[in-house]
Amino acid sequence: MRDEALVPGGTFLMGDAFGEGYPADGETPVHKVRLEAFRIDATAVTNSMFAEFVASTGYRTEAQQYGSSAVFHLLSAAARPDILGTAAGAPWWLNIRGADWAHPTGPDSHWQDIPDHPVIHVSHHDALAYCVWAGRRLPTEAEWEYAARGGLVSQRFAWGNELTPGGEHRCNIWQGTFPTSNTLDDGHLGTAPVKSFPPNGYGLFDMAGNVWEWCADWFLPKYYRNSPVDAPQGPTIGSGRVMRGGSYLCHASYCERYRVAARTSNTPDSSSGNCGFRTVARTESTVVDN
Repeated sequence: MRDEALVPGGTFLMGDAFGEGYPADGETPVHKVRLEAFRIDATAVTNSMFAEFVASTGYRTEAQQYGSSAVFHLLSAAARPDILGTAAGAPWWLNIRGADWAHPTGPDSHWQDIPDHPVIHVSHHDALAYCVWAGRRLPTEAEWEYAARGGLVSQRFAWGNELTPGGEHRCNIWQGTFPTSNTLDDGHLGTAPVKSFPPNGYGLFDMAGNVWEWCADWFLPKYYRNSPVDAPQGPTIGSGRVMRGGSYLCHASYCERYRVAARTSNTPDSSSGNCGFRTVARTESTVVDN
């Protein structure tokens, strides 16, 4: 059964109120956004949920069609011949033959061992295919940030302004020296089971860390300058599709994008071992066209 939460309609201030974002990401200016109520998954789509879709449709993801996908080097479950190379400028990413949603860390792994972890190695196109089957859609970027804030006003994280209030970890991100040594203070090297950390004010889990989440919008850094107040749908063009929330690999030394206002993007056919998605219920008033 799908676990979802109702996010009440309202108006919020979208964007980085602290001036901490990367200039190229376009997290400013802070601007007013008004949204109607919507229902959103309480968690990212899990391996078991995605497996139902595949069993029902026979769908093959783009990673499966391409024959390989990116896996973080400390998580590799593959023989040396299946390691096809590293990513340019990011040698911690290994291109592994046979890595896909069903084999999350390589051909010697299987989703059935971690059914309650978020599905990974899914492209934007794959996420849309799942949405069609499920009768749902991807959230707009504005919906995602509004939901992630959980009713808090202009806070840094989905739970407040402190990363570890009272010394308590609230999300699955990197601790230690990236990318070689993770102290595992939060208990996880790779993905964590959904609901491993407390929910935000709207009952949503993992709105920071664990896996990046695809949104419906095209990514355009200057979009906030002219974004409409009412239910913004994102630009009509862009360099990729928006990703939100950060992942288990985010660390303040190079990627502090687990902040609730943070944003990035990737091409819609891309997949990796740290990106998944959650979905929103379709309504008659929905304008979004995924």
